[in-house]
Amino acid sequence: MNFRYFYTLCFVLIYGVSGFSQDTQKQLEVKRKKLESEIAYTNKLLTETKSSKTATVNQLRLLNVKINTRVDLLATLKSEVYHLNIKIEETESSIYKLDEELTNLKDKYIEIAWHAFKYKTDYNKLIFLFSSDDINQAYQRMRYLDQISSYIRKEAEHIKEVEQRKNKELDQLVVEKLKKNSLLGNEQVEILELEKEQVQKNRIKTNLQSKEKHLRTSIKDKEKQKKKLANQIQKIIAAEIAPKKDTKTGKTYALTPSEKKLTSSFVANKSSLPWPTQRGVISETFGVHNHPVLKRVKTKNNGINIITAKNSEARSIFNGKVVSITKISATNIAVIIKHGEYFTVYSNLEKVYVAKGDEVNTKELIGKIHTNLQGKTELHFEIWKGTSKQNPAYWIVKK
Repeated sequence: MNFRYFYTLCFVLIYGVSGFSQDTQKQLEVKRKKLESEIAYTNKLLTETKSSKTATVNQLRLLNVKINTRVDLLATLKSEVYHLNIKIEETESSIYKLDEELTNLKDKYIEIAWHAFKYKTDYNKLIFLFSSDDINQAYQRMRYLDQISSYIRKEAEHIKEVEQRKNKELDQLVVEKLKKNSLLGNEQVEILELEKEQVQKNRIKTNLQSKEKHLRTSIKDKEKQKKKLANQIQKIIAAEIAPKKDTKTGKTYALTPSEKKLTSSFVANKSSLPWPTQRGVISETFGVHNHPVLKRVKTKNNGINIITAKNSEARSIFNGKVVSITKISATNIAVIIKHGEYFTVYSNLEKVYVAKGDEVNTKELIGKIHTNLQGKTELHFEIWKGTSKQNPAYWIVKK
């Protein structure tokens, strides 16, 4: 496949023609810098996983994240160039209008200056004044001569001002064209990098396809851990949401008043909750997916997976109470935190900083994320509303 066509197609699909007018130049610059930072961070994560000589599915997923981010970056660069072209056209149009204005001003100035020149000497002025029919006409002629002198001075200042504006516009035009050339240069570099990454992705995919048996065994092991975690979550949640009886009144209730308040607060922060890691990239989203290598193999994710840097720590996304700490395997501990009617799950921790029954605050560190032998540091994160699974991407803030 021609990667240039691939990039162009992705750009059109992501932005469309009308998308250009939706972003301002400044917003696009901010977005470009953010995407460049994300690519640099993904490179760091890839470097950590490359400590293993064998290609892994994790490397493939990170490459996919990197490629998608670069496609977005290319689209942003293209949009920046588009807006800059509009700005350059506007500047050129402004310069053309200033040129026309200067021409008209100078023509008028020459015409008036000629009239003034005729009465430049005191002798000519006297002849002009004394040839008047009466005193009133002489007075009007004297005012006329004063007005010509005043007008000439003002027009000279006006011409000077317009020329300064034109020079400023010309300077701005030079800056805009230099910026455009820089963006076009960046765009070419990014296209070449994208092509290299596509080749690298295909090479890793081919390598992994030759290890189908090992991949299938790995999938089975992970599915067992997922099933164990899901069963444990359901068991803990069922116990937590079971109706409770007030010893004083004898009445049953599902949530206490403080838990109801916490639930409302949690819901009010939907789409703006912090990430469960300080930084990272989503390596697998919520729901059912085709395996990135094996054909006719699907995997299901009850939450999202976030790849982050080595020695990273997990943190609570909201105030709540630790209701469970479960050991899924030797290197996989899961922490469940209750937020009223909602629950958050943090899995693949190798060390835990909290205990069951602890009250935690938003962004409080709860444990260290495990790094496997291939250098992958990945947190599995879930959100539940009672026994109903939620897509965490809808709840945490978009980066």
